[in-house]
Amino acid sequence: MLIELERSSAERDEERAAYIGEPAGTRLRRRLTLGSVIPMATVLVTGMSGAGKSSALAELGRRGYRVVDTGDPGWREYREYVESSDELHRGEWLWVEERIIGLLDSDDDGSLFVEGCVRNQSKFYDRFNAVVLLSAPTDVILDRVARRTTNNYGKTPLERAMILDDLAKVEPLLREGCTHELDASRPLADIVADLIAIASRQMTTS
Repeated sequence: MLIELERSSAERDEERAAYIGEPAGTRLRRRLTLGSVIPMATVLVTGMSGAGKSSALAELGRRGYRVVDTGDPGWREYREYVESSDELHRGEWLWVEERIIGLLDSDDDGSLFVEGCVRNQSKFYDRFNAVVLLSAPTDVILDRVARRTTNNYGKTPLERAMILDDLAKVEPLLREGCTHELDASRPLADIVADLIAIASRQMTTS
């Protein structure tokens, strides 16, 4: 679905807060007591294109965990800016909030891992037990997007420039809003093991 969106200066000024939300899971920790155990965790896995989010979720799904890739059709919509400053900033993807609410309100057994990287995800940070940022050096990211065969994004010079712009401007905001950051340049098995550990870990106050 393509929706025209006029991006005012005020909206641009609010972009930082939109990506960060309330820092580092503050709202979540406020409603947890020391030593609280979360038997069924809901984990958001976020990060730039090429960080390995989809690969991690695919492996978690293969191991029997419940996973949702919000890059799949129906979970997000593209909103085009009415006034675009340049080719790198023509619009943005946003979650379809009604679908995300329904997903997070579901009471299926077992941990849920959700993958995504959109500006309005911070509205739901308090619904996740953990927000995990997967990050990797720029050269690793660019090499992955060049070699991957499951996603064509990042193959053109313009798309690679967009990735570099996101690494410079968006990833720092995700870092401020996440509860955990994992080095995604490591082997996939190590990343998946860390995600499983985060989901099963006792959640304590800082």
